[in-house]
Parts: sequence; structure tokens; C-alpha cells
Amino acid sequence: MMDLDKIIASLRDGKHIPEETVFRLCLNSQELLMNEGNVTQVDTPVTICGDIHGQLHDLLTLFEKSGGVEKTRYIFLGDFVDRGFYSLESFLLLLCYKLRYPDRITLIRGNHETRQITKVYGFYDEVVRKYGNSNVWRYCCEVFDYLSLGAIINNSIFCVHGGLSPDMTTVDEIRTIDRKQEVPHEGAMCDLLWSDPEDVDTWSLSPRGAGFLFGKREVDQFLEKNNVQLIARAHQLVMEGYKEMFDGGLVTVWSAPNYCYRCGNVAAVLKIDDDLNREYTIFEAVQAQNEVGNAIIPTKKSQMDYFL
Repeated sequence: MMDLDKIIASLRDGKHIPEETVFRLCLNSQELLMNEGNVTQVDTPVTICGDIHGQLHDLLTLFEKSGGVEKTRYIFLGDFVDRGFYSLESFLLLLCYKLRYPDRITLIRGNHETRQITKVYGFYDEVVRKYGNSNVWRYCCEVFDYLSLGAIINNSIFCVHGGLSPDMTTVDEIRTIDRKQEVPHEGAMCDLLWSDPEDVDTWSLSPRGAGFLFGKREVDQFLEKNNVQLIARAHQLVMEGYKEMFDGGLVTVWSAPNYCYRCGNVAAVLKIDDDLNREYTIFEAVQAQNEVGNAIIPTKKSQMDYFL
């Protein structure tokens, strides 16, 4: 048996985890995640967290400011890796918490939890730099394939990384997707991870090159058809940490403060209580992590700079 508490302590300190330990962590996580549906049922009270992007010190602040996983239930909306300097430690810490407290933490797949994207935006390079090979990256990518595509809180709040899809308009349809694969370039699974809300009249092409832009009409139709009150999603940098749109029918939550160590934004998490009231907690970047920003880590550039 692995000593999870010991591994958690090491990860929180940003210490090196042996490759064999990562392999076992990832294998155990797959076995656990395999039994979860595409859309995980979650009870209140729960705290919703947006993109983390490898900012380990800020993830620790997030737990500190919002109660901690020992006594709080969490949903993380994906994008655990890339951009930040501690993608591996951030992702493995969340996996350890998932294994240690399976009912207290729900992990949803983001558009960065893919082989293709992590090869461009930093996670692959980070692992090769830390281990001298890509094995650990491979183990993590296999876990990505098992992550849920969404969550539903008290049958009333739908959580997803990106947004809606014209191909699937009900939560029940989303439950039928074969999620155990690399994210396709089009179709419903792609849209859930890539789409964005925007003031548009109808489905429009996304400048990201994947997913769609969708407006109030699509949100209202989805809420009514699925008898839910709110869509909670992440995926887009919000300078104030969160942004409600469409008469409060949709909220974007962003949990990576001073994104990329230079954006100057604050971060937020959203607590939903038993009466479905919303309470936002705002937090700022940790100084210790900003100092890491002096170490320049090369990442390959591509034409897809729409993530910022």
C-alpha cells in the first residue's frame, strides 16, 4: 500500500516523486475514475474551482481559503496542467486527494487534459525536464482519458469545463458519450471542453479553432430542457475571478491568480450551499510562486494562442 499522506506532504512541498510511485498513483486513480459516470452526481454543500494550470502554490492557497479537502467537498473543472511550472505536482496532488477522499473531490476533464495540447503548452516538457523521459507524462495522459466530462449538483447545477454543444442538448445524452479516449477535434465531447459563452444570436464558430460560441438563447434552452438553474464552467481567464452572464444562468469561475505569472488577475472559487445560494471567495497569487516566474521555462509556441 502507498502511504498517501506521505506522498501528499511531498507534493505540497513540490518535491520529486519517484516514477514508480507516479505509475501506481495513476493506475489506482484510473480504477477509481473508471467507476464514475460521464456526469458525476454531487451533493451540496460544494465548492466549484476553475482552471489551476500548474500553479501549485496557488492551489494550496485555494484549499486554505476555502476550508480544505478534509472538511469541504470540491469540484475541479479541469485544466490542471500546462502553463504553470508545477503541473505534475498539482495534478498528482489532486489525484492523491481523490484517492484519499473519493467522495470529497470530483475532477472534470479540461481541454488541456489531452496528449496533443500538453505537448505544446508545457506539461510534456516539464515531465521530461524532471524525469529525463516521458513515461510519467504517459501515465498521466492515461488518467486524463478516465476523467468525467461534467458534474451535476443536486440535479440543479450543471458543471463543465468549456460549455455547450449543438450536438447534445441534454445531460442524459452527455452520459452516453464514450469518454475514454483522446479528445476528438469535433463533436459533442470536444465542444463540452472547448466552447465559450458570448453575446451571439446563435451557435457561432469559435476563434479557438475547436468548439463553438453560444449565447443566452442556447443557455436558456439548456437550463429549461434539463430543469437546471445554472451552468458553471471555467476555460476563460476572468480578471475578477468569476463572471456571471445571461441573467445569472451561467458563471465562469477562474482559479489561477496572476495567470502565466503575468496577467495580474485575481482568482475565485464558488461555494454552493444546501439552498443553492452562491458565495464567491476571491484570492490573490502567492508571492513564492511569482518568484518562480524568474526561471524561464521554454514552451513551444503554436498558432493556437487563444488560451490566454
